[in-house]
Amino acid sequence: MNRSTVRAGVVIVSLGALLGGYAVSQAQMAHVGSGDIVADRQRLMKLNGASARDMNDKLKAGQIEAIGVNAETIAINALHIPVLFPQGSMTDKSNAKPEIWEKRADFEAAAKTLQVKAEELRDAARAKDQAKVEALMKDFGRQTCVNCHNTFRKPIS
Repeated sequence: MNRSTVRAGVVIVSLGALLGGYAVSQAQMAHVGSGDIVADRQRLMKLNGASARDMNDKLKAGQIEAIGVNAETIAINALHIPVLFPQGSMTDKSNAKPEIWEKRADFEAAAKTLQVKAEELRDAARAKDQAKVEALMKDFGRQTCVNCHNTFRKPIS
């Protein structure tokens, strides 16, 4: 066997192993994290809440471009929301409503809306478009967070 054949074999095996690592199902992704899916999703949602508060503070301080980092965090987190709510993960320590699983398509659409709105906000912030950032921020919480929470989360007492 010559060197180029061996190298080609190594490259093919390595590429296969690499690509095989990306073929992860939603069920497998649900096991990434602490092992406590409810705690993981609560941490993600708290991060989103902290990012939203930070965006509001930056808006008030006139730090338009800095809002982009927070919006990017929310957009990335939104991609993970559906995975963090697998069937059968409703527990007493969760504020999730059964509607998440009963209206799964609506729930996934709400997560997608959050992602898209956060990306729009990120892009406007990066472009330093103050008028657009202010307009997007005005409705960001109401159109994304509050609507989803009203539909899919129990009130927190």
